[in-house]
Amino acid sequence: MTHNPPPPKIALIPENAPFTSEQRAWLDGFFIATLGLADTGITALGAEDSAALMADVAAADEDDGAPWHDQTLPLAERLKLAQGRPLRRRMMAAMGQQDCGQCGYNCQDYADALAAGKETKLNLCVPGGKDTLRTLKVLSAELDPRAAPTLVPAAPTAPAAGGAASIGRSRDEPVEAIFVSRTRLNKSGSTKETWHIEFDISASDLDYVVGDCFGIFPTNDPALVDAVVKALGVPADLPIGGRALREVLTDGVSLGAAPDALFQLYSYVTGGERRRKAQALASGDDPDGDAAHLDVLAAIQKFDGVRPDPEAVIEVLEPLQPRLFSIASSPKTSPGRIALTVDSVRYAIGKRTRLGVASTFLGERAQPGQCIKAYVQRAQHFGLPPDPATPIIMIGPGTGVAPFRAFLHERMATKAPGRNWLFFGHQHRDYDFFYEDEFSGLRAARVLTRLSLAWSRDDAQKFYVQDRMREVGRDLWAWLADGAYVYVCGDAKHMAKDVERALVDIVAQYGVRSTAEAIVFVGDLKKRGRYQQDVY
Repeated sequence: MTHNPPPPKIALIPENAPFTSEQRAWLDGFFIATLGLADTGITALGAEDSAALMADVAAADEDDGAPWHDQTLPLAERLKLAQGRPLRRRMMAAMGQQDCGQCGYNCQDYADALAAGKETKLNLCVPGGKDTLRTLKVLSAELDPRAAPTLVPAAPTAPAAGGAASIGRSRDEPVEAIFVSRTRLNKSGSTKETWHIEFDISASDLDYVVGDCFGIFPTNDPALVDAVVKALGVPADLPIGGRALREVLTDGVSLGAAPDALFQLYSYVTGGERRRKAQALASGDDPDGDAAHLDVLAAIQKFDGVRPDPEAVIEVLEPLQPRLFSIASSPKTSPGRIALTVDSVRYAIGKRTRLGVASTFLGERAQPGQCIKAYVQRAQHFGLPPDPATPIIMIGPGTGVAPFRAFLHERMATKAPGRNWLFFGHQHRDYDFFYEDEFSGLRAARVLTRLSLAWSRDDAQKFYVQDRMREVGRDLWAWLADGAYVYVCGDAKHMAKDVERALVDIVAQYGVRSTAEAIVFVGDLKKRGRYQQDVY
């Protein structure tokens, strides 16, 4: 009996090609099928069932996590970490990485929904701004409508237990909260203007836990609205979609950073050098070196004399998005109330003073008794440890102290036996010591075990919370060795990086580790949920 030799297995992709062995095997199989060699019985060297291989590759991708999911990393670095990953993962890397929920998703689910074609809006990531939008536009060009059904779908959201369960739990279904009061936290002499804000939610059926955020829908500054109307050169009561132009500009569209589409519109209705500048700005270039400072009013003024249709201007502007604030209260000590700690943002660009839309809305324009659309954004990875006996270390300079005030109130109300250590800092002790009396009372009640302070402008040399951490590094390490959780809230670009760097140094010095080992140690704290951040 004659035995025919088995069909040969061949490798079309050389071993030195920039692919993993699994990727080479899959590509071998793909090309063998494409070239019609499969009919001859030839198979790919090392290839297994392609569906199983692709499943393994996808699983490996998930197991590897999302190393770019870090608010402190610049966009270019995040995209580099996601290079070679599936489209949905690269889209995720383009997001702001804050899981803030302002888009209606977390970062991964928003990316998955875009890649699967279940979401078409590319401009929902508020923290990512223009950079995220531009990157998503480039990445979305890879989407093939014919291939969309095969992409990994967005993670399903938990179904609501009855229609009312989701009311007030997302930006899409806000409720009305009553603005109660604002109290300035800085004393006279401070260069800052920080407010303790309180809302009454007793009639809204809202609930929350400490660590959650409160989303509010602000309105634009009336003076800015009037200036935009004047710059457009049209009546304020001009009808736009059944409403007056001034009303739409007040609560319907963002008057912040001018979107690329606005410059594209100007490129259609002007010519010459102005058209070239508008086209350059629309593509992300900066022909005059002022692109970073062009809000909607500045953009209209830059093309003064050009008069696009006001309705077309409204259509290209971004919608006015809600803003999220860390909740500074506990429902156990303030039932029916939500407190926030808000810095009024003002800064000068040329002769104009720019305003933070939500912060000055809360700090100036909202009036007691006014109903404001709002919702609670559940925290995903920021909350007290499950064991109340676990010690916690809280690092929150400035308004970053907000969630830690809530943590302390919660631990006091529940009589949690765990120790509590707070690091707080600001510019001047005499002017900027937020909640000083409260913290003194919490210390006297032995709820606040330890309070470490840092004032950056009281001496000739600036001194920050990370400097204080290094000073007390031995004790901090002892708390970590005792199982303490570490929480950081505040600025992502500078403070959060500096705090993490200080913690690595402390672990290396007092934990007797190399720097590399200390970095791994801190990374492991993050993986186990013992290092949590609420940064922005």
